Amino acid sequence: MDEALFLARDQFGLNIGFHILFPSLTIALAWFLVAFRIAYQRTRDATWLATYRMWVKIFALSFAMGVVSGVTMSFQFGTNWPRYMTTVGAIAGPLLSFEVLTAFFLEATFLGVMLFGMQRVPDWLHITSSLLVAFGTTVSAFWILALNSWMQTPAGHVFADGQWIAADWMRVIFNPSFPYRLAHMLVASGLTASFVVAGLSAWRLLHVRFDHGAGKTLRAGLLTAAVLAPVQIFLGDLHGLNTLEHQPAKIAAIEALWHTERGAPLVLFAIPNEATRGNDFAIELPYGASLILRHDARAEVKGLDAFEPDRPPVAPVFFAFRVMVGMGLLMLTVAWLGAWATRRGRTAPRWLLWVFAACTFAGWIATLAGWLVTEIGRQPWLVTGILRTTDAVGPASGAKLGASLTAYVVTYAALLLAYMVTLTHMARKS
Repeated sequence: MDEALFLARDQFGLNIGFHILFPSLTIALAWFLVAFRIAYQRTRDATWLATYRMWVKIFALSFAMGVVSGVTMSFQFGTNWPRYMTTVGAIAGPLLSFEVLTAFFLEATFLGVMLFGMQRVPDWLHITSSLLVAFGTTVSAFWILALNSWMQTPAGHVFADGQWIAADWMRVIFNPSFPYRLAHMLVASGLTASFVVAGLSAWRLLHVRFDHGAGKTLRAGLLTAAVLAPVQIFLGDLHGLNTLEHQPAKIAAIEALWHTERGAPLVLFAIPNEATRGNDFAIELPYGASLILRHDARAEVKGLDAFEPDRPPVAPVFFAFRVMVGMGLLMLTVAWLGAWATRRGRTAPRWLLWVFAACTFAGWIATLAGWLVTEIGRQPWLVTGILRTTDAVGPASGAKLGASLTAYVVTYAALLLAYMVTLTHMARKS
């Protein structure tokens, strides 16, 4: 791969990977805040008020981090990928504008009321502001996922005057993979926020053993995760079947299936070998891939050989998918164990609180792994069937991109570390 292309991809991948951490938390955390605020309104319990005030600070910090990293990322459309906007900007531009006009402005307008207006406006208006902020985060996800899904499974477009334009906006927005991606992402956000709520609550209880508010939020996070984890597994299966229909090369990379075959095995673990077009040290379940993907143990599944030379790199997609699934199963186990251990007001044992605290950011790991599967699995296309990644990269040299990538790595590592330390400090001292 050309050095400039490789570094441009790495830089944008780092930027969007860092950015996605915060929306994946705030989308669902905003709805947790609504629940906490309504709980205080109904009960007038001071612990709910203290809980709301602490978590609204965490939300504000996370929201600010998402905004800053999002602004930085938007500049890279022009610096790293200029032909992206000149080729499909007539579609991408309006979708991004819709997100700003219908979601970001809504969030920004009412965020101030939610943060600073509790003692200054009527209760109904403050609750409404919290609801509108939560609704805005969800609408924001709608538009961003619409664009990303269109890039994965484009529809409703025509070529005119040297660029791709929308012929049918409904088909552009509601493209074949959009409903599955939107549902999958919203539930992923729910799981991410649930584990952050439960994990920081557990961290609080490790330092203040009988904190009533932390006990309530621990239970709320665990119960939400216990419900959402199996839902996500079901949605993931539907999403996988949709991907098989519209992006079969990605599925072949996920399964490390190098050759088209009937009764394809499910590769549980292996080290994909690009040189030999095979898997080293493979542990396989016979007929498993055909059974899961086609619901027929003898069905044919297309391998990577059917998509040469336009196939994605195998190893990163293969391993990232297994990290995502592994984290999903871990979250399911921890959530169900926690829900059982804290039933009927019981106090979780100290060792289990350490488990919850250790899993605070488990949702982030699963989300990042899923993002890697989605984006790397689309290669070599930036927009499937329309624009290749190699054709969109800008003229910046490898030296310039390497220097800026290094600066990004250092800055983002420092920001992420400071953010996580701040969150744990707030939970412990609240």
